[in-house]
Amino acid sequence: MQRQTTILGIESSCDESAAAIYTGDRGLVAHALHSQVALHADYGGVVPELASRDHIRKLTPLIERVLDDAGRPELSGIAYTRGPGLVGALLVGASIAAGLGMSRNLPVLGVHHMEGHLLSPLLEPDGPQFPFVALLVSGGHTLLVQVDGVGRYRVLGQSLDDAVGEAFDKSAKMLGLGYPGGPALAALAQQGRADAHAFPRPMLKRPGLDFSFSGLKTAVMLAIKAAPATAAARADIAASFEQAVVDTLVAKCRRALKQTGVSRLVVAGGVGANRSLRRALDDSATADGFSLHFPRAEFCTDNAAMIALVGYLRRDDMRAGIASADATPRWSLDTLAPPLTAAP
Repeated sequence: MQRQTTILGIESSCDESAAAIYTGDRGLVAHALHSQVALHADYGGVVPELASRDHIRKLTPLIERVLDDAGRPELSGIAYTRGPGLVGALLVGASIAAGLGMSRNLPVLGVHHMEGHLLSPLLEPDGPQFPFVALLVSGGHTLLVQVDGVGRYRVLGQSLDDAVGEAFDKSAKMLGLGYPGGPALAALAQQGRADAHAFPRPMLKRPGLDFSFSGLKTAVMLAIKAAPATAAARADIAASFEQAVVDTLVAKCRRALKQTGVSRLVVAGGVGANRSLRRALDDSATADGFSLHFPRAEFCTDNAAMIALVGYLRRDDMRAGIASADATPRWSLDTLAPPLTAAP
């Protein structure tokens, strides 16, 4: 009987430490995550040195936990996040993966973090078929990508300045909200009026699929300076900002689907958990007749389940006896190639 392929995934690109086990027959069998939100809260953002040190403390216990939860399976290989991300944080995960690979004589694969997000909806039982258009919206990235298969990606549009998650966080900071700012701003927006301010919908009047959120962020700053210092005024600004972002993202998604002729849309990344964005895309999918796919909320943010999945899909690309940790903090999605053997 052929031994089942079992992959250990390790994620440490920024401020979440995570481990997961993915098998060919059962899919995702175990995953665990530790968030560093409390660690960085006093600083209003991620402190790279603190993030790296916390990964050192947390990753090994998380790996032991998922191995226990999965029943101590015989591993076939190890996948870790090679990039993009914070170089120190990436090196922690890469070093642990390299050490485990050498000590257990297992092949190791460095995974592109964005590829993990793009393919994360495949973790779901009703995951999309290829091809699909993916909107990848996170703290550091805003991309529209045509996904024709594993490793077959074409970037259709991207942010020319701040990522949408950065725009959320910076606007939240201007409103005096805590860290992380995105969820705090979304919560405040529920109390405000989305039509209170006529904020710009950036680049919608131009052709193409690129994004820009710096002008919207400036409009928020000016509105805060002009508004009375009341809770209601702050809530109105938050709601109007969120609505401007949602309108922009939905319009660009509809444009991308029309341009490509693809009828499936995937939304991934941390901002993909935003409820207003999900509702608006649901309405658009019903009106326009395209299918809409999200990973579950716990897999929208950084996680190891998506890294283990990519490791499984690219298992024939794994290198045996990796001798050194490999991290690539800046890594273009366009450089990825299809796996050596076509994924099932």
